[in-house]
Amino acid sequence: MQEKSVIITAGGLGKRMKSAFPKQFILLGNKPLLMQTIELFYEFDPTIEIILALPKDWVNYWQELQVEYNFKIPHTIVIGGEERFHTVQNALEKCTGKFIAVHDGVRPFVSQTLLKLCFDSLQQNSAVIPVLSIKESVRFLSGNKTEALDRNHYKLVHTPQCFHSEVLKKAYLQPFHDLVTDDARLLEQMGEKLFFVESEEENIKVTTENDLRIAIAILASKK
Repeated sequence: MQEKSVIITAGGLGKRMKSAFPKQFILLGNKPLLMQTIELFYEFDPTIEIILALPKDWVNYWQELQVEYNFKIPHTIVIGGEERFHTVQNALEKCTGKFIAVHDGVRPFVSQTLLKLCFDSLQQNSAVIPVLSIKESVRFLSGNKTEALDRNHYKLVHTPQCFHSEVLKKAYLQPFHDLVTDDARLLEQMGEKLFFVESEEENIKVTTENDLRIAIAILASKK
């Protein structure tokens, strides 16, 4: 059995990016964004088992990109499902790691420090979730009802979300529900205790044109 696996979800089609092709393939610096995400995990642990979930119609394009950019990091490709739930479910069939991380393919700036914190925390916890504190004021709006909320009680949920293998696989035996948008919610449904670690502001998810502008600025600051 592998010590660590990571499922990199890259099954989206980039509709919010208004791009001609999926956002995970957009160039960030001198290479596709998705390659930079994969490199971060390989740099963290060259023995990690990488499972990459892609849209069916874009697998050939990804393989062409690997040749074009001489990208040789070993990984296993699985086909993304109708929803993120089904994508992770498909990928879990290929995972052999004792510990499994699930990470958004379009988060190319997760630090080595955060990766280490998440995996190290699995020594004492079965589910580790990185979250980011909110700086802005928060307000609840529903119809004519509005209420100011205490931002200290709310967090932004990031990835990689990391788990003991048996716990995550058990969670994905549950039926799909459209209100479940991430792995943490799924485990919470079956009563599993979640352990939270502080994420990082640079660990952004690139889903819009403005996100891409921020990503370019972050990349430039690292040179």
